[in-house]
Amino acid sequence: MTDSLLKQVNVFDFAKLARAKLDPVAWDYLDEGSDDEVSLRANRSRFDDLIIRPHVLANDVSKIDTSITLFGKQLTQPIYLSVTGGKNCFVPNGEQETALAAGTADSMMITSGGIGDVVSAGKGPKVWWQYTTAAEFRTKNQMVTFAEKLQDQGCSAISVTVDIYVVSHRERSMHNGLVRSWCQMAKGIPRNDKGDLAYNSDDVLWTAGDAPAPRAFPTPTWDTLQRLREVSKLPVIVKGVLTSEDTDRAVKCGMSGIIVSNHGARQLDQVGATIEALPECVQAAGGKIPVLVDGGFRRGTDVFKALALGAAAVGVGRPYLWGLAAFGQRGVVQIVKILQAELAADMGMAGVGKISEIDRSYVRTRH
Repeated sequence: MTDSLLKQVNVFDFAKLARAKLDPVAWDYLDEGSDDEVSLRANRSRFDDLIIRPHVLANDVSKIDTSITLFGKQLTQPIYLSVTGGKNCFVPNGEQETALAAGTADSMMITSGGIGDVVSAGKGPKVWWQYTTAAEFRTKNQMVTFAEKLQDQGCSAISVTVDIYVVSHRERSMHNGLVRSWCQMAKGIPRNDKGDLAYNSDDVLWTAGDAPAPRAFPTPTWDTLQRLREVSKLPVIVKGVLTSEDTDRAVKCGMSGIIVSNHGARQLDQVGATIEALPECVQAAGGKIPVLVDGGFRRGTDVFKALALGAAAVGVGRPYLWGLAAFGQRGVVQIVKILQAELAADMGMAGVGKISEIDRSYVRTRH
């Protein structure tokens, strides 16, 4: 019998399996955006506004090379695994399972923790660490200690997520009464004898009408990130940039790179698609720092379009979570393989044999 994993032709096939397997509450948590989910839809639909312009006979395409070098690290493809929360809502030990899969697929991964043993054992991927909490920035000594710890653990960069200091309204989960503790349970979301969701109301993440609660200490600013860059021997990348102004500020503050991201459309709604924001950010960077992007990438053609617009690499989130939910580690590996294979085929048909040959002339906007 043919392995059912290999019957999944594209990443959308994995989405169907994941949805069928997961509790509806867990699926909503994985799939949702914030508020009206306008940006969530835009992240996909705006790819249709870009047309690929093939250049036939321009380059030798007898061999397709998808490899890139990013911050001195050789990667087999320009596709990396973005940081995602709540993996335990989908499989037990989700972060470790993803790390092992990324190592197998030779894919770079951004993580927020829980994979130290995997990395130290040499079984994990090339890892970037996600900085999120303001507590880690309170003093210079804390920054130095934490940055040194990350380097000792084998991390190759620090990714600072900057659009998460206020909790968004994710209304599917609000309707479902989602609580974070569910994601720590290996056997899924608990229900009572009547089949209703069982939770402690004090643990609910969102309640309608709640304004953002004050933080115990100030959130980071550009000055804070500049200090982090000064004390860290690792590259520091700012994740959550959507404008030319913030890109320019990142360059001036000495950041190593930026990630154009709207947090998978899970934070501020109505900000448009990341593929729309990418060109102005690339222009503002002026080649001084790499510009990465995530948000809505599902096809090799999506990746190709971003590379043509100047992206150095592309992150995926929900697709590998679909693979994780459906098949565990093997599903994540297969998602990466499918996207890399699609990109390679698209490159050959567009007339490029290696990533460096892709430029702005390979795309145009739909008139």
